[in-house]
Amino acid sequence: MNCRLPVGVPSSKPQPRMLHSGQRDERMKASAIEFRLRMAINMVIVCLGFWAPWIEAWGIGRRIPLMVWLALELGRMGVASFSIAMPAVIAAGAIMAGVGAALRVWGAAYLGQGTVKHGQMKAGAVLADGPFRFVRNPLYIGLWLVFAALSLLMPVSGALFAMTAVTIFLLRLILGEEAFLSGQLGQPYQEYMRAVPPLIPRFRTALPATGRKPRWLQALLTETTPIGIFAALAFFSWSYNDRLMAKVIIVSFGLSLVTRALLPDAGKSTGRGE
Repeated sequence: MNCRLPVGVPSSKPQPRMLHSGQRDERMKASAIEFRLRMAINMVIVCLGFWAPWIEAWGIGRRIPLMVWLALELGRMGVASFSIAMPAVIAAGAIMAGVGAALRVWGAAYLGQGTVKHGQMKAGAVLADGPFRFVRNPLYIGLWLVFAALSLLMPVSGALFAMTAVTIFLLRLILGEEAFLSGQLGQPYQEYMRAVPPLIPRFRTALPATGRKPRWLQALLTETTPIGIFAALAFFSWSYNDRLMAKVIIVSFGLSLVTRALLPDAGKSTGRGE
């Protein structure tokens, strides 16, 4: 579901086709197969989070959505009544999903869907446009926020599992990609790493834009899944109809698969897979 790196300072090294380990802890970096199957792995995490088979099998936890549990806990602690806490939790989830979807669309517009959906990691040139001027991994940050919003619909123990698993997996992908890019692009990417933080955006930057043109329509079409999750929470969760929200999310995911398959891989190849 992710990716990054085009126009800018071209790499003098040939473009490799597989993920390669660098100097960082080998045990923490994602392998080539993890990168290739990242979308499937994310889907498995989501499915296990909603299924939470350990609830019936071992009696661990209860099958109550996280957003309901949070609202009940806020009421129990005297912070707010359930009638106030529940809309507040839904609004917080919708905001997280909205910010996450916006980051995904913004990053994908500059990165290009050919790189976002690519099964192998590539190294082209350093991209310093759009959100990549302020943070190195905007697509992964956006994905994490969308996951956090989606976890509100999961059972509590399923949400805990899903957020733990996806956080570890995304960190592994980031470590693997950045070691790969640093090794393949050399000094230009290392200077980029010194200028731009990995996860916490720095909104004041002296980094010049490289002039890449965004493809907004293509980004919107390929990022329909996070947009659908935002719509489910922002517009359909107020009915408290779990089936309706699930239908919205499933349809948006299906549309994303169709558009990713049909849209051409326009633009130059880039060097990041998010």
